[in-house]
Amino acid sequence: MSFVYSNPTDPEEFEVAYPQQLALARKLPGLVRLQASKVWPKEDGSPTPAYRLLDLYFTDYTAASAAAAEAGPLVAATREHATGGVVIAFAEVLEDA
Repeated sequence: MSFVYSNPTDPEEFEVAYPQQLALARKLPGLVRLQASKVWPKEDGSPTPAYRLLDLYFTDYTAASAAAAEAGPLVAATREHATGGVVIAFAEVLEDA
């Protein structure tokens, strides 16, 4: 399950609230790995195509679906604080080098 956060209207406010989103993600049943990333700024100072990435790993689709059923608090917090928008996608890892 991947969250791609667009650039928030107030990055400082987003950063204050982000640890709460991570804490909620860590409570999801079946979570086996959490990877949080922050997009590096562009050298020319122009806006990046995304602001942060949050990848949540589960053993399989069934486990991810069960976690999604419990993700209401995480999704609510994400929608509240992702003022630039967010895309949430379910994907299967096909290769992990």
